[in-house]
Amino acid sequence: MKNYIKGIYLRNIFQSDNGYFIGVFKIKETNEIELQDYIDKTITFTGYFADLKEDDMYILYGEVVHHPKYGLQYQVDDSEHIKPEDKDGIIAFLSSDLFPGIGEKMASKIVETLGNETLELILKEPECLNLVPKLSMKKQKQICDTLNQYEESHKTIVYLTELGFTMRDSLAIYHYYKGNTIMEIEHNIYNILDHIQDVTFPKIDKIALKLNIEPTDERRVKAGIEYACKQISFETGDTYFDLEMIRFATRRYLNLDLDESVLNPYLELLCAEEKLVYEDGHYDLRSIYDAENYICSCLTYLASTKDKTYKKLDSYIHALEEQMQIEYNLEQKQAIKTALEKHICIITGGPGTGKTTIIQAIVELYQFLNQLDSSNVEDKIALLAPTGRASKRMSETTLFPATTIHRFLKWNLDNNEFAVNEWNPAPQQLIIVDEVSMIDIELFGHLLQGLTKNIQLVLVGDFNQLPSVGPGQVLKDLIESNCISTIELNLLYRQTNASYIPILADEIKHNTLSESFMEPKNDFLFLDCKEEDMIPVIRNLTQKLIENGYNEKRVQIMAPMYAGPHGIDILNQELQQLWNPKSETKRELLVGNTIFREGDKVLQLVNMPEENVFNGDIGVIKYIIPMNQSKSKKNEIYVDFDGWEVKYLPKDFSKLKHGYIISIHKSQGSEFELVIIPMAMSYYRMLYRKLVYTGVTRAKQKLILVGNPKAFTYSISNNHERIRRTNLCQKLQQAMHNLTSM
Repeated sequence: MKNYIKGIYLRNIFQSDNGYFIGVFKIKETNEIELQDYIDKTITFTGYFADLKEDDMYILYGEVVHHPKYGLQYQVDDSEHIKPEDKDGIIAFLSSDLFPGIGEKMASKIVETLGNETLELILKEPECLNLVPKLSMKKQKQICDTLNQYEESHKTIVYLTELGFTMRDSLAIYHYYKGNTIMEIEHNIYNILDHIQDVTFPKIDKIALKLNIEPTDERRVKAGIEYACKQISFETGDTYFDLEMIRFATRRYLNLDLDESVLNPYLELLCAEEKLVYEDGHYDLRSIYDAENYICSCLTYLASTKDKTYKKLDSYIHALEEQMQIEYNLEQKQAIKTALEKHICIITGGPGTGKTTIIQAIVELYQFLNQLDSSNVEDKIALLAPTGRASKRMSETTLFPATTIHRFLKWNLDNNEFAVNEWNPAPQQLIIVDEVSMIDIELFGHLLQGLTKNIQLVLVGDFNQLPSVGPGQVLKDLIESNCISTIELNLLYRQTNASYIPILADEIKHNTLSESFMEPKNDFLFLDCKEEDMIPVIRNLTQKLIENGYNEKRVQIMAPMYAGPHGIDILNQELQQLWNPKSETKRELLVGNTIFREGDKVLQLVNMPEENVFNGDIGVIKYIIPMNQSKSKKNEIYVDFDGWEVKYLPKDFSKLKHGYIISIHKSQGSEFELVIIPMAMSYYRMLYRKLVYTGVTRAKQKLILVGNPKAFTYSISNNHERIRRTNLCQKLQQAMHNLTSM
């Protein structure tokens, strides 16, 4: 029998737009051993519900959870609404606010006439209400309609789950469509994709087969083309597509080979429905098209707004140099002045060029020039980054609070919307955004929508790094447009006789690698070895580091690829044996082909903002509780992310991966004390300049390359990574041209 609590729903604490509830429940009965002491007491519960009525009786199926922040809760997977069964309960039910105009006196007459089976009789034979004295036809209809609506949600959710939707998806679908759910499903099940977050085309397509929808059905083809365009954008980073790309994707994802004469009418329909936009001979997804246009409009306005002027700014910068005991070079001074005077500017440069130093100076001088004190400074200044690790590093290096863009915009995971938007903008006047190369086109559009018009926006980043995971190449396009004031920092501010990493990064960027790169340096070492010996060399190197007192937090190994003889998956298994060997004192858990062990270094693969962990965060497994010992009766993994503990149940295990070696892509926005990068020609298709440059620039104190020097030199000479097809640069140039020619 499933675990349950039975009792009365008292009130809600929180309710989201898609049916997620946090509420208070009074327990009358339960088979949960841990909750026996809670009978006739209240407990907080969470879950997805079509609707809840205060003071009504429910059975909630789920499990007891111990939230690290909110304590003991009941996490609900399924529920039943229990109609009252005794006469007094039925009278109270019929005379409740659910049935306006039916007072206690009339409710008593109904129950006296129809007995204990009153509610069932009304549902089966509505005409039975004719037997109740002085009950008008209008009130009879009202009672029948209300009861039928009351029953409807449960029946609809059963229908959806039987089709193959999960309980969460079923509740989200019902919450949106309500009484029209079944009609909408039967009319066009693919419309769900427009309204329900996280319900994917492949999932809908599989269920559609149960409804006998043909592969060439117009509803399927239109939805499939839109899905194919989204997949092209996600996989390539492109923001627009030509007809042949869409044809190829349609064959791949729909298994339909549509020639131009068949495909074009569907594309015209999608454009008419504003799912796609046709412009200049290519197609754009509407959301990306709108984001690009909004960005152009906003940045054009900021770039054309009159500059601010400050008297004696040079002397204030000099005074700050004396206060900070630092000397800014000419590029840095120009960057500081531009950021304070312009309404938008870009500061770009590689490692060691002083980007962090400049951010500190801008914040300090802005506070001084605008006479801000500690009580209101965070209402005027915001430091932002695209990831949790990047924002944390930004905060640590600038000594000023920083946060992620998603958190700043108050992202709602349930509906994928931002509470801070063009109708509710943030109040800050100075916005500094770091690691802008990681920001995709749509997120940048949302950020600009959440800012007031008269802001000062400082964009900081290194456009030589890898572009964003999502579509677009925002930083590169903005710089290449020549429409935004841009200061490129080239002088290696961090350069000393003991620091070679910034020099190496600069040589990689300009493809000017010196012949001395194989010589050991204070902060750099290349271990030349045959590719077949690379794993043993890494194993021996790791062992020496452990013997010298390094732990897994201080060392990060990263590679270009997951698969292959030198891929991340194989190396993680090897490294686990060294960093965290099997022990009788450590619990283990087999998940698929992966053994998770207490003490393991793990990588978070997806955003979980509700738990304050994000894609790319690295933690350590604190402890594992097997199902026969856990209160949830399921296997549990607890991970410590720098003091923040998160509990994982089996449904979340796929969100974790060993983190002894990670991909270079996942390392973006982070810095590590010691970085090790294997170099092999087996990585051939991923060996290109921008990828290796990104990996090298993650090293803060020491960098060790292991493997084939030819693979390293090849990657630096290979600047032929796929160029993303984007519109932003050209659109911004056109917008600025139109403005200046007016």
